[in-house]
Amino acid sequence: MTGHWQLTGMRLITLAALSAMVAGCTTWDNTPFYSNAPSSATSLATVSVPAGYYRANPGDTLSGIASAYGRKPQEIAAWNGLPVNAAIAPGQVLRVSPPLGSGSVVTPPVAVAPVAPGAGPNPPGAVPGAPAATSGPQQGVLQWPVRGPVLRTFAPGSSNGIVIGAHPGDPVKAAATGRVVYAGTGIEAYGPLIIIKHNDSLITAYGQNSQLLVKEGDAVAQGQTIGEVGVDSRGAASVQFEVRQNGQPVDPLAWLPKPGG
Repeated sequence: MTGHWQLTGMRLITLAALSAMVAGCTTWDNTPFYSNAPSSATSLATVSVPAGYYRANPGDTLSGIASAYGRKPQEIAAWNGLPVNAAIAPGQVLRVSPPLGSGSVVTPPVAVAPVAPGAGPNPPGAVPGAPAATSGPQQGVLQWPVRGPVLRTFAPGSSNGIVIGAHPGDPVKAAATGRVVYAGTGIEAYGPLIIIKHNDSLITAYGQNSQLLVKEGDAVAQGQTIGEVGVDSRGAASVQFEVRQNGQPVDPLAWLPKPGG
């Protein structure tokens, strides 16, 4: 979640840490919160892993990784010579696609576009209703996670997303159908964070929740409540919302309906 992701023929979803606070204000480092790099609380290397492999992050489990890639834990364990209940260490590189010559059938991507009527059932592991992979932003493909003023806009090299104002406890909703690939508190600058994969190229992230109402591996529908709005380090209730296409931060406003629309 052979599948497709950022590298040819494979989907790689890796969580890496960001820089902490600057001058007492919450800032978004321009380094991706997930990349093909080892996880570290203070630094990010740019060492890629081969197609068909995944570098584990803090909190990853064998079953969670298997779910994200549309696999069974037993398959991931067998391909890596591990017991099915093995603990996964941060930075550990795991094979997540069948070895050549294994005869294993490649499972389609975890989140793909819905099959057209009459075209047959959805492939195994697919999340019906997920937006189709696209080569560029499409206005209105995503839904606003909360309704409120945009307190901070996207600025390449300065911020990786937008900050949307809200009220504490307001529901945070999934911007599109997909599968949760991270739900936790491993990155201080983001607070309780949820990351959803929608298709082979599109991921959204929702930071500064007060509560997480989904867990890793959950399939979610567009508009489903996934968390509740929390407050940032300054006490402002808001959601940090990011969109990544092919691993790169893009302006969420290019994907969301125009305000008032």
